[in-house]
Amino acid sequence: MSRFKGKMQSLKPNINMSGMGKVVFFAVLIMAVLLSFLGMYWSREPDQFDVVAVAKEKAAERGYLNNSKKLAVGYTTASTLHSIVDTLLEKPGGFISNDITPPGVFMDNMPAWEFGVLVQSRDLARAFRKEFSRSQSQSTEDVNLKIAEPQFNFDNKSWALPSSESEYRRGNKELMEYLDRLSSESNNKAQFYARADNLADWLSDVSTRLGSLSQRLSASVIDDKPQLESDENTRYVRTPWSKVDDVFYEARGTSWALIHMLRAVEVDFVFTLQDKNALVSLRQIIRELEATQASIWSPFILNGSGFGVLANHSLVMASYIARANTAVIDLRRLLQQG
Repeated sequence: MSRFKGKMQSLKPNINMSGMGKVVFFAVLIMAVLLSFLGMYWSREPDQFDVVAVAKEKAAERGYLNNSKKLAVGYTTASTLHSIVDTLLEKPGGFISNDITPPGVFMDNMPAWEFGVLVQSRDLARAFRKEFSRSQSQSTEDVNLKIAEPQFNFDNKSWALPSSESEYRRGNKELMEYLDRLSSESNNKAQFYARADNLADWLSDVSTRLGSLSQRLSASVIDDKPQLESDENTRYVRTPWSKVDDVFYEARGTSWALIHMLRAVEVDFVFTLQDKNALVSLRQIIRELEATQASIWSPFILNGSGFGVLANHSLVMASYIARANTAVIDLRRLLQQG
């Protein structure tokens, strides 16, 4: 009897361990499911916003909207840049690109989208510092913009000491001070020059970005033909299959940001665009970019070969981006004409 009791006691730890293993298994399973749903929620792209309405709301909150409800020239574009950066920081999940914990560390589509938005924000901030706020090449840089522009160029992968978010918030703070000065009547009033050459210079950067994206999207399509070995200048660089969805979502983020920026430009540069008969060209760019924001019904970004069975998501995106880039080139040509 005592021998039987001893055997039973020796089995108890094994039974307890088996029960503990089940508890750990189900706890891990529940955590994985919860993180998956949280990751899907964080992967939702932000909605588009009305650039004029948001600019007026900012001006009204800060007491700069006069009775005629007219914003200072340049206010809508600067406000749009501020709102775009704010969206990056305050959307569900916040800024995910520098996350080191789940589920952000396992996500790649949203960080790629964020990078596309961030690149356009950096380019526009540089245009504000170099062109929009200066009357000529020998004029002094704006005191706020010369701080804001480097802040937006901070490493997007830094999670601490300092974090990317803190640097971008500082840049947005300086941008808001520029907005305040743009609407004030003080001697320290900020400037915005809505000239054709300024707009053409910024559009040159836009065209370069769109051209690169179009090439990378096209290079994502599966091709059964072997890649020819050639010299460095003529070699066709294919996008790795593991980066296909990243390039696609970077293009989505780029287009999302540009749609808002170009809508704001239409407001602040309206007289310049009318003088150059360029309003139609600008609206054509916006229409092409809006097509890139259509809903994605497939759970995966597919890149079938040629006219094969599978969809070519990257090739469709490349088509819209390339057409938008062509319209940008035409717009620049109109702006540069006398």
